[in-house]
Amino acid sequence: MQIVVEHFPAYRFKAINETANEVHMDASPNIGGEGTGMRPMEMLLAGLGGCSGIDVVSILKKKKQEFTSFKMHVNGERDPKEVPSLFKAIRVDFYFEGENINNDKVIQAVELSIGKYCSVAKTLEKSAVITYSIFVNNHEISRVNI
Repeated sequence: MQIVVEHFPAYRFKAINETANEVHMDASPNIGGEGTGMRPMEMLLAGLGGCSGIDVVSILKKKKQEFTSFKMHVNGERDPKEVPSLFKAIRVDFYFEGENINNDKVIQAVELSIGKYCSVAKTLEKSAVITYSIFVNNHEISRVNI
C-alpha cells in the first residue's frame, strides 16, 4: 500500500492512493491554513469511520440485514497541552434506519468491527479509549463505555 502526499501552497496537501483517488488536507486557519481540506487528525477519525463502516456493512450483508440508512458520528478528544497531542478518547455513534432490522445482529456487527476486525480501531486504541453507542430508528439499543 502506498500513498503519495503532494504539497501545494501554504499548508495544503493532496494524498493520492495507488488507484488515483484523492483526499485534500489543510492546516487550520489559525496557523496559516486555508480550510481547503480535512486536517490530518480528522483524517484519522474519518479512517476509523470508514474502516468500521466497511466491516459493519460486510457483516450485516452476511447476516442478511438490510437498512435504508447508515451513518456514524465520530468524535475525538485530544489534550492540546501535550506534544504530540494524541487522541485520548474517541466516541463513535452508529445510526441505522430501516424496517425489520434485528438489533442483536447490528450489535454483534459493531462489536466485531470495533473489537476485532477494524485495523484503524486496533491502531488507535493504543492511545485512546474507544467507546460507542448504537441507534436503530432513533432508539439507542446499545452503549459501550469502557
